[in-house]
Amino acid sequence: MLFYSGTIRSMGEVHHGNTVTDYMEQERQRGITITSAAVSFPWRDHQINLIDTPGHIDFTMEVELSLAVLDGAVVVLDGSAGVEAQTLTVWRQASGYKVPRIVYVNKLDRTDADAEACAVSVQEKLHALPLLLHIPVKMDGRLVGLIDLVTLEEIIWTQGRGKNYTQRKLTETTDGHKWEYAINKHRTLIDTLSSIDDKLAETIIQQESLDNIKTKEIQDAIRRCTLEMKGFPILCGSSYKNIGVQTLIDGVISYLPSPLEKSGVFNSFGSDLCARAFKVQHDDQRGVLTFLRLYSGEIHKGQKIYNVPREMSEQTGSLSVALADDYQPVDRLAAGNIAVVSGLKVSNLKPVSREPRQGEAGLHTQGSEDQRGLLVPSARVKLQAMDTEPTNEEVADMILGIGTSIPEPVFLCSIEPPGPGQLGSLEAALEELVREDPSLRVHTDEDTGQMVLAGMGELHLEIIKERIIREYKIDVELGTPQISYREMLDGQARDRQVVDRKIGNARQLVTVELSARTVRGVAADKVLKLDKTSESAANLAHVHPRIMSAVSRGVASALRRGPRLACPLVHTQVTLHWLETGRGTSESVVSAAVSQCLRRVFSAAGSVLLEPVMLLQLVVPESHSARLMTDLARRRADQLQVTLRRDNKVIECIAPLSQLVGYSAAVRSLSSGLASFSMQFYEYRQMAPHDEEEAVRHVTGF
Repeated sequence: MLFYSGTIRSMGEVHHGNTVTDYMEQERQRGITITSAAVSFPWRDHQINLIDTPGHIDFTMEVELSLAVLDGAVVVLDGSAGVEAQTLTVWRQASGYKVPRIVYVNKLDRTDADAEACAVSVQEKLHALPLLLHIPVKMDGRLVGLIDLVTLEEIIWTQGRGKNYTQRKLTETTDGHKWEYAINKHRTLIDTLSSIDDKLAETIIQQESLDNIKTKEIQDAIRRCTLEMKGFPILCGSSYKNIGVQTLIDGVISYLPSPLEKSGVFNSFGSDLCARAFKVQHDDQRGVLTFLRLYSGEIHKGQKIYNVPREMSEQTGSLSVALADDYQPVDRLAAGNIAVVSGLKVSNLKPVSREPRQGEAGLHTQGSEDQRGLLVPSARVKLQAMDTEPTNEEVADMILGIGTSIPEPVFLCSIEPPGPGQLGSLEAALEELVREDPSLRVHTDEDTGQMVLAGMGELHLEIIKERIIREYKIDVELGTPQISYREMLDGQARDRQVVDRKIGNARQLVTVELSARTVRGVAADKVLKLDKTSESAANLAHVHPRIMSAVSRGVASALRRGPRLACPLVHTQVTLHWLETGRGTSESVVSAAVSQCLRRVFSAAGSVLLEPVMLLQLVVPESHSARLMTDLARRRADQLQVTLRRDNKVIECIAPLSQLVGYSAAVRSLSSGLASFSMQFYEYRQMAPHDEEEAVRHVTGF
């Protein structure tokens, strides 16, 4: 896209490690995208702002943050594989943010590629209505071009690295079977469109034919269906052979929304600046760079902006436009663009906007039903999970997308500097990396004093290690990856804790009575519940909100360490029955008393271990499938389905993550390097007693 638009003079290849958007050393070595990269380029009197995101499940947070600010998305499919496991994840994420999509079927130069089979897989696996707009043209078994089913034109790419191509209208006399096949597909497309677009259906009824519909009317119908997400256009090509790229860019302009057509949420800000921070990056020369998607107004170099969630103003430094890792300075940028600003201290992947004027209600007005109509599906799910009626401020925060949900890490490992002298440097490096990637967690283990790194997978942790060694010049050591287990109470229990001691000159007096039980899927704001019986209600009615906050902190602290393996407790609801505090008792003592009481409650109730279970999709030649299926049975995998794709078997199963550590080496060995697999987190599941004992033995060493 950059080459054909004239933005760059020479075109790179992923397998050569010289592409523009995969600029990190690790990306070029491995041939995968690890971090999202923004680029802008001109095309036919338009400007396209593009964000190239990763496809690997370990870096799914990059996709989540980018989708929150995008107007439209292009989902790339492998022409020989169709919808794969990770496609499902990305598709669900895009649906959660109401992002219109078009599908680009790539690699159609391969002999086993099939565009129509890909369209079927979109319908069956994604439950989306595919609108196939292209069919490939092959000559002597080689892909040479496409037939556009909207215009009924044949587009053939000639020499010049895909820059030169010819277009001609198909005719019945000169093209025979080709024209007949294309016209049938053309009629099928119009028929499908008319079933979901009333305006086109009216036109067909008036003309009493499918053959006299103007190209513009078909394109307008496709655009309407795409924006309303009733149908999803499927465009074809082979990027490696430089075929179909220009038609894809045309498709982006024709069918995906422009910034002017985006949701009216941000119209509340009028001509004032409204932007959302979606990416933070650390640059050796420029310092902390924050990527902003501008929704309204303009941003100027050195402008002062107001940060809504932090409720404070910040001064920006330089202003530039990104071309991957190259930054071009500008003086101002208008709405719809992606701006890169330096100098922001506290904007950490949260929206940024101007300060509300005195007395202005903005989004915080009454009429919450209208407001909720603006919510994206993912925010509506959060709202429904809330125990109490949300305030207008909470609804407004969700409408503006404040606070993206961050997935829980499933892999843990210890991280150590080469010597005590570099501990401070390592902590500073990790702080920068966590700010860039919120799915990465760092904490110090209370028992061992070790620094623990938590991430989304083995590859995720490996990349972080490589980045620390390369970019921060610290030769760190990572421990063996451990599984992030969870615990769930086996029963229920109740206990009372009395603290009465003198600290300094003040007497600290707390009496607290708590119980805990398992409630599956309990929402975060429903974890702490108050006893509603008359005696307890009378006692708790007089508790000061400040003391109740201390109780909540104590509950949160206790839930971080279960009684079995000191893993976080889930599906747990705590009930507060009684609370008395003496005059002058500090909040920290209340929190500690609550925490101690709950630890006794948890021990009395007992707990069971829950392990992370992954959805695994394995593509393997039939000749090697038996060996791999035997291996999966040994790994406690539950088989979901086995389907045939040409000469390959596609095995879908659910397997415990603990059994998949180092699985890539096993797959290569058992299939002679011919199989491939992808996996994603599925759920936390209770373990069988003997598996639980083995996990405890593995973690504790006895």
